[in-house]
Amino acid sequence: MGVGGNFWDLLKPYARAEGFDFLRNKRVAVDLSYWIVQQETALKGNIRNPHIRLTFFRTINLFSKFGAFPVFVTDGTASPLKSQARIARFFRASGIDLSSFPVAEKGITIERNKAFQKCEKECVELLGLLGVPVLNAKGEAEALCAQLNREGLVDACITSDSDAFLFGANCVIKNMQPNSNEPFECYHMSDIESGLGLRRNQLIAISLLVGNDHNLTGVPGIGLETALRFVKSFSDVEILSRLQGIGGGDLQVFQCDVNLDCSSIPNSDESPRKTKVPHCSFCGHPGSKKAHLKFACQYCSSTANEGCIQKPLGFKCSCSSCDLDNKVKEQKRNENWKIKVCRMIASEQNFPNKEITEMYLNKQQQYDGDYHLSWGNPKIDMLVDYLAYYLHWEPSYTRQRMFPMISTIFLRDVASNSKDQLLGGQYEFDSIQRVKTRFRHQLYVINWKKPTCELGNAIGIPSEDPDTEQEPGIADESTDLLDEPDALQIHIRDGCSFLSTEEDMVLVQNAFPEKVSQFLKDKELKESKSSRKRPVKSENSESPRGVQLSITSFYRSSKVPCHEKPGESEAGGPKISADTSEEKDKEPIRNYSKSARRKLLFD
Repeated sequence: MGVGGNFWDLLKPYARAEGFDFLRNKRVAVDLSYWIVQQETALKGNIRNPHIRLTFFRTINLFSKFGAFPVFVTDGTASPLKSQARIARFFRASGIDLSSFPVAEKGITIERNKAFQKCEKECVELLGLLGVPVLNAKGEAEALCAQLNREGLVDACITSDSDAFLFGANCVIKNMQPNSNEPFECYHMSDIESGLGLRRNQLIAISLLVGNDHNLTGVPGIGLETALRFVKSFSDVEILSRLQGIGGGDLQVFQCDVNLDCSSIPNSDESPRKTKVPHCSFCGHPGSKKAHLKFACQYCSSTANEGCIQKPLGFKCSCSSCDLDNKVKEQKRNENWKIKVCRMIASEQNFPNKEITEMYLNKQQQYDGDYHLSWGNPKIDMLVDYLAYYLHWEPSYTRQRMFPMISTIFLRDVASNSKDQLLGGQYEFDSIQRVKTRFRHQLYVINWKKPTCELGNAIGIPSEDPDTEQEPGIADESTDLLDEPDALQIHIRDGCSFLSTEEDMVLVQNAFPEKVSQFLKDKELKESKSSRKRPVKSENSESPRGVQLSITSFYRSSKVPCHEKPGESEAGGPKISADTSEEKDKEPIRNYSKSARRKLLFD
């Protein structure tokens, strides 16, 4: 969807792979229809309401794992042009001839798919219970996402519609892969401008030529490469006005355009000499063949008193005369190609469509009212009932999966000097268990403490083994497609229930600086004690029973019979020491890894 002609493939070389902290403390606009369509194409099994499930888990991930502030945008009423394009796409997929396809009357729109509208409505209800703001666009959702990004209200857009750049987006996230080292495939408009040399108006011109969501065909006969080459011949400021003039059929306009590049090349009338100097048929350089037979010309690297060297197959002269002639021919070819493209554009009726151009330039307001973006706390009890009804989840399962989002909101509140020191009125920050590295990203594993007698309250989570509690009917589903977070670690100690969650290190530092400072001191003290207590291995010390020997020690010890006494050989004489001078020379290899020592030993 978006610009036709495999437009994403054109932008692919300029994509960035962004890491976990890319959206930390940033606002991001999400095209909700993108997620709903994505789950329909990715999940083909018998799964109950996958759109609700995917929206729930991805929203949790955006909050807890990536630390973002998501804003969801829904589609409004489709324009008549897009309604017509939808019908054309449907009939084209059905193999129906579009030559006699009726044109929709002006102002007539076609309602969206009823099933899709139902999915979108249910997701909006879920997002409202999660406390996430949702905006309804007047037209296309990606247009409002781009407008929010362009005006600085959000830092990025999550959508698969490539025409978000045409609406003015500065940063677009196309793919999300939570279980990856670089979870975001991100496109920045600045990279596209520097790499392709194209700005917003030029991208709009390409979409008009190759087709888009509002005009599927564009200009027949013009593909993406042709459109790219043609648009690059004009500046960003003039391209749309030039297309307007060419589309109007004014031959003088594009005849003038194609002759602009000829100004740097002199005409034959301006030069007193001929267009091209005669060349020798033997060596291919300027001059006559008769003069070159006796003496070599200045271009040939021949010795004195010898003629020129015969030109090789495929030889091309690079003298000033030939160079000028090649430039004239190339310019002539470009002129003919441009005239051909301009005639194709001029033959298209109602090109360029003024309504599409104004829509991409945001001449129409995409949202009625003020942008009121605020994030509230999740309504836990209502969410439990909602997900129990639509997904048949147990209340304990819902609370368990929501806990990472609730803990992230709690840490944000504490960092902003909130007086509430209890998570949900029940859990308190106990300690930092350890530092965990996941996909090269470091996190704190936090222990949350709660008395066992208070289990079963608002966000109470049962103390049973989490591995024994599974959501009904999802045993064969793929968690990668649904972006399902890991289950919480639950354990009981000293009459209290403890939950372990993975939290961002900076967020924990801002919320509980004393706890972090104490954890780092204890960690440093523990490391210093372990380094002092670490025993120093002696060369003749035997390994304890049950411990695997190194390969050098194993072969050394296997050569000594078990009945031998230390220091004696089989003949009763003194034992020959295994540590010869050669072994001593190889002593430093013990500092290498086991695989390196094995390679050195057998080499």
